[in-house]
Amino acid sequence: MTAHRRFRSVTRIGPVQVGTSYDGRGREKHTAACTAPRCGFSADYDSRAAAELAAGTHRCPVR
Repeated sequence: MTAHRRFRSVTRIGPVQVGTSYDGRGREKHTAACTAPRCGFSADYDSRAAAELAAGTHRCPVR
């Protein structure tokens, strides 16, 4: 089942986008997802700072 999330406060750090949304239980989650082709990196975090840190240190394995 796919998650249909409404992202707000979306920023871009290099090829990674960081957005804030609510999960199915109403808790605020922060997602970092790489937009580079064939990369596939995405992760959910409890804090915005953690998501931005992951975005800043992410290196795509595909070049």
